[in-house]
Amino acid sequence: MRGVRRWTALITTAAATLAAGLLVLAPTAAFAAEGCTVDYKAPSQWPGGFTANVTVTNLGAPVDGWTLAWTFPSGQRVTQAWNAVVTMSGAQVTAKNVGYNGAIATNASVSFGFNGSWSGTNTDPTAFTLNGVLCDGGVGGPTTPPTTTPPPGGGPDPMATVAAMQPGWNLGNSLDSVGADETAWGNPRVTQALIQNVKAQGYKSIRVPVTWDGHQGAGPGYAIEAAYLTRVQEVVNWALAADLYVVLNIHHDSWIWIADMQANHATVLARYNAIWTALAQRFQNTSPRLLFESVNEPQFNNVDDATAYGLLNELNTSFHRIVRASGGANATRILVLPTLHTNADQGRLDALNATIGALDDPYLAATVHYYGFWPFSVNVAGYTRFNAEVQQDLVGTFDRVHNAFVSRGVPVLIGEYGLLGFDAHTGTIEQGEKLKFFEFAGHYARQRNVTLQLWDNGQHFGRTSFQWSDPELFAMLKASWTVRSGTASSDQVFAERASAVTDKTLTLNLNGTAFRGLRQGTTSLVQGTDYTVSGDQLTIKAATLRRLLGSNPAYGVRANLHAEFSQGAPWRISVVSFDTPLVQNATGTTASFAVPTQFRGDQLATMEAKYADGSNAGPHDWTSFKEFSRAFQPDYAAGAIRLTPDFFAAVADGRAVTLTFHFWSGRTVAYHVTESGGNVTGSTT
Repeated sequence: MRGVRRWTALITTAAATLAAGLLVLAPTAAFAAEGCTVDYKAPSQWPGGFTANVTVTNLGAPVDGWTLAWTFPSGQRVTQAWNAVVTMSGAQVTAKNVGYNGAIATNASVSFGFNGSWSGTNTDPTAFTLNGVLCDGGVGGPTTPPTTTPPPGGGPDPMATVAAMQPGWNLGNSLDSVGADETAWGNPRVTQALIQNVKAQGYKSIRVPVTWDGHQGAGPGYAIEAAYLTRVQEVVNWALAADLYVVLNIHHDSWIWIADMQANHATVLARYNAIWTALAQRFQNTSPRLLFESVNEPQFNNVDDATAYGLLNELNTSFHRIVRASGGANATRILVLPTLHTNADQGRLDALNATIGALDDPYLAATVHYYGFWPFSVNVAGYTRFNAEVQQDLVGTFDRVHNAFVSRGVPVLIGEYGLLGFDAHTGTIEQGEKLKFFEFAGHYARQRNVTLQLWDNGQHFGRTSFQWSDPELFAMLKASWTVRSGTASSDQVFAERASAVTDKTLTLNLNGTAFRGLRQGTTSLVQGTDYTVSGDQLTIKAATLRRLLGSNPAYGVRANLHAEFSQGAPWRISVVSFDTPLVQNATGTTASFAVPTQFRGDQLATMEAKYADGSNAGPHDWTSFKEFSRAFQPDYAAGAIRLTPDFFAAVADGRAVTLTFHFWSGRTVAYHVTESGGNVTGSTT
């Protein structure tokens, strides 16, 4: 990640996984089962094949993530599954939840099915375990998650170490800054107090990105500036003293000079090796809680993927050789290897798997980055909500890294995660939709046994205030480390001033929790009087809304309610007074044009741009919906919607463009702009 980033079916069948013979271990966070029953039925059978349905009822405490295991008594095989990921090892079967059915409340049930094959007899299995607990109808104490066997050599257990690093945090835009020193990108110097406060927030690991380019001497030695190396060591030692795990890497050098490796092979490799030789020597006997990451977001100019994979393999192999040869604690220090671009596409994962297999070293971990489904992450193409497609992108990514590495005993660090829109404006993604993303990311990371390290370039946790810029986001993040939180279809209800107030209904996303009530501040609202709940439908009564809004309410948020659930963070619901926004005629230039806007309590969700013939106008012309902040941005304080120079650079001179502003209330407003010779005219008609 950089200060300004350079852009570069939930129903699962398990045939490929079955063919690989992989056994999926239950995630450590899921071991909350205390008792259960299983109803196994095979209603359809034919020569050589059958269909089975399995219903699991949880009798104990709520389960967040489940794994059901059994042994087939007659050698049957599972060939296809739905509503679960099913794998086999011999006659042993493991069925694991998919993304949407991982939570089982007390006395609740979940079902899945599969097709299988048999020969001879097809005897039903009778003994099942849920997260290690025998499903015999009794209720006992919670079980303990299984432990892995530490690798030989007396070093740290990589799987246990990476699991203990959850959650993690990035010290972004400091030592990785490109410039004179660590303040070049606007953050203050790192202090020991900052590190201690990160630890106090509950973080277990800190990733320390470092850019070495401006602090490395000339060839042939390419020596690291002594004072800079000492400064890096000081920050690392502060983190270790705070009992944090630490990841130290080579960061923006990846695109500054390492990317030229194909054209400048000898120099790049010499510089790279010089850095790791110096780091290996300096940290030779440092605590094993320090991990080395070979390079951040590796990329190579003007090469195809096959060539890039070879170049990255060469770097990773050289890194491994240098560190291991330095001895001391480095002989068994956990080394973190990235995929190309730290991307989780299958080809990238396969290439890194080949490198890890060839190195044959038990003290390795893999790393990728995840910034969400791109259209949602930057708010383009109309992806304003955390919908099923956005969620499935996350599920698919985490599933792939789990299957590629974790299931084979190689731990995974999601070394950076977040939303790309944060780079431009933390309001690019609507608050509630943002919270849903982070809630689900934390949950599913636990399901797939991967460790998350939040990217923070200073926009989240204050470097001197030690306060969160978005406390609501941090509350959701913190809850996601251990449990799921309930959410709702929206975090806003809009009441139009020009119309009579009516009941407002939201759909609750319980996520395995139970709804406990609705409150305003410390005052609990009365169910049946102030609101009703029917299944997953929460309805706030019109009389309650009128009371909260008051007579002749001003525009904007008039009250905040909070839905409380049996666990996790509460869900805020803002009661908003609004009328349809009004826009006005304007003139300006492509360098500075703004649409005068009376928002009247509403908020802008996205903007469409089309020419008169219906074709798409502006950047990203494959979609009519433009990118938030990059093409347009609301300025609520100034009462304007600003159109950027980037937007007009992609608009044909002299052609009228119809803009449609979409607001979160559901209202739309049309506007027309024409650019001619750098001058812009905007009108409502």
